[in-house]
This record gives sequence, structure tokens and C-alpha cells, in this order.
Amino acid sequence: MNTPPSTLPVLLRHPSVFGLSRITSSLYLSNGVAANNKALLSSNQITTVINVSVEVVNTFYDDIQYVQVPVADTPLSRLCDFFDPIADRIHSVEAQQGRTLLHCAAGVSRSAALCIAYLMKYHAMSLLDAHAWTKSCRPIVRPNSGFWEQLIHYEFKLFGKNSVRMVGSPFGPIPDVYEKEIRIMIPL
Repeated sequence: MNTPPSTLPVLLRHPSVFGLSRITSSLYLSNGVAANNKALLSSNQITTVINVSVEVVNTFYDDIQYVQVPVADTPLSRLCDFFDPIADRIHSVEAQQGRTLLHCAAGVSRSAALCIAYLMKYHAMSLLDAHAWTKSCRPIVRPNSGFWEQLIHYEFKLFGKNSVRMVGSPFGPIPDVYEKEIRIMIPL
């Protein structure tokens, strides 16, 4: 019996969430396991790995440059301190015809937030569009609420306006892009 693709779990329809998710021609997102897979790194011609975690230990390969961003996945962590330096590094690697892999433990919150910051800075995308693009490439991305607040401030710094705002919810402040999901979860 064949199962229609629409009924397969999202993760099976998007196998890239287990490997490397391509965001641009020179930028990829992944989890920590995929970031330590030499075959995946080689086959995608990764030249720089940026580890956005305190808990994932990288296996170092001679032909790859490594950058450590020691940030915990908590709403109070100051990931914003790394928005410009990491966006600049990704841009620099691209200018040298290289490819960057951004990863954290799961490839959901920290690395996704830095990816979104890069897209805003170097691809002139609004926060709303950068999030939508990143989510279309890696459906499991979901920066924590603190990182959303930092991204909202960063968007204002870059463009002088905001495309996303924080709103109240029974779970605390959330970005308005999640309002529909919350309404579905909470019975009226």
C-alpha cells in the first residue's frame, strides 16, 4: 500500500532536516550530528563550520575552518552580540568562493537566528521574509522568544522599521508569526 506524500510526517518529506539544509548557494544549516559528518561536509563543499553552541563538540577536519559561538539556547542569552560578526564572516567566506555551515545542537533556534540575521544584513530581507525563507529551507526552525526579540531590535537597527512584533500569549511573549499556531493549540 502506498502512502500519499501529503500524509507522511513533515520530517520524512524534508529529509534535509537530518542532514544539511541549503539556505543560499553558500550557506547551510544543520544539527550538531550532521556538522560532524565528514561525508556531508565534503559532498557539500563546506569550507567553514560555525558552531553556535556550548554543548556540541566539533570533530576538526584539516581542510575546514572552525568558528565557535559559545551561546546557550536560552531566551536570556545574548546572541545579538554575534549577529554582525557572524553575518560578516558568512559574507566573507562567500566572497572567497567558500561555503559555510551554521549549526547548533538541533539546527532549530540559535543557528537559525544567526542565519536570519545574515539574510537581513546581506540579502536585505525583512525579518518576516528571512524567517519565512529559512523555514521553507528547514521547516523545523524556531528561534526562542529571546532571540526573536533580539532579531526584532536588529531589524529596526538595519531598516528603521519592523515586520514582526512580539505579542502576548498564555505562554508569554511570542512573535506574531506564531499567533495562528497558538490559536490552534488553545481551545476557545
